Amino acid sequence: MDYFSSLGHSPSVAMNPADFLLDLANGIQCDEVQSSEAVKEELVSAYNLHLREKIKEEMRGNDEEEKRVEKKKGFMKSNKWNTTWWDQFTVLIRRDLKERRHEAFSTLTVCQVLAMSLLCGALWFKSKSLEDQIGLLFFMTGFWGAFPLFTAMSTFPMERMMLRKERSSGMYRLSSYFMARIVVDLPMELILPCVSTVIVYWMGGLKPVAANFFMNLGFILVCVLVTQGLGLALGAVIMDIQKAAVLASVITLAFTLAGGFYVQHVPSFITWIKYLSSIFYTFKLLLASQYKEDDVYECGPKRTCRVADFPVVKLAGLDHQGLALGVMFLMFIFYRLVAYIALMRVGVGK
Repeated sequence: MDYFSSLGHSPSVAMNPADFLLDLANGIQCDEVQSSEAVKEELVSAYNLHLREKIKEEMRGNDEEEKRVEKKKGFMKSNKWNTTWWDQFTVLIRRDLKERRHEAFSTLTVCQVLAMSLLCGALWFKSKSLEDQIGLLFFMTGFWGAFPLFTAMSTFPMERMMLRKERSSGMYRLSSYFMARIVVDLPMELILPCVSTVIVYWMGGLKPVAANFFMNLGFILVCVLVTQGLGLALGAVIMDIQKAAVLASVITLAFTLAGGFYVQHVPSFITWIKYLSSIFYTFKLLLASQYKEDDVYECGPKRTCRVADFPVVKLAGLDHQGLALGVMFLMFIFYRLVAYIALMRVGVGK
């Protein structure tokens, strides 16, 4: 405005500078209408006289600045990210914590788990029968071998659009997003199983020994983490909740039937399924948390038998607990690795 005023062009009244420039371009000056061509010629002459050389100097400086920016861009292309992995990870963790705490502890989910736990505790209340206790252990295995799967399965399909947009714009690395999700999910997914196990274990008449309880709880939590990983993998690979739910139902059914409780004489051509089943390994570990090789039970009037010879226990076995834990650990890693590889295709331009 000072520049135009020095040329004799100033508004007669206070007005928006943008409106004043529009009037000036249209030949309106001090409430007088002039030829817009005459105004333009006057302004061009003033520009050539007062500003041209100065702006040329500024443009030369801008060219040098652009060269420096281009060099910086070249470095950024080689480095790609403006922030460190740790910065991305911590920001994503804060975001996921705000989102996940409402999802993991929704009223419906909490009521569902508590109702199941209280019902199981009531049905198996202070049970002393070996058959009933084994049935309770398998139910706990089956429930926590399926519930986290269907919960985790929808995680990545629901975030697909957000992940695609944010990855396409280069907001963060896939590894920082994935690790933030895994770290946030760990405590969120383990709180409800802990509460449920406390209720079911002590109401169900299982061994009232602290060591046995914590073994049982630990094996349940391992099962939850493995099952959650399977759900994440299915959701990431299929990216369709309905289709993933159908496949998850089939897998859960197969793993449950091969878990060693319902079918004890499996044909040899299909026995390999149980070695892929996390339910089989969890059931084996839960049995080992309650019974030892030399434990006995009443199998008739004034007659005792070894727990290890009970058909279901004999099929699962009370040995090789370390091997079972090792297989569960490999499943934990493998399922999450599959999920990560499947997510690599999301948000990547063709």
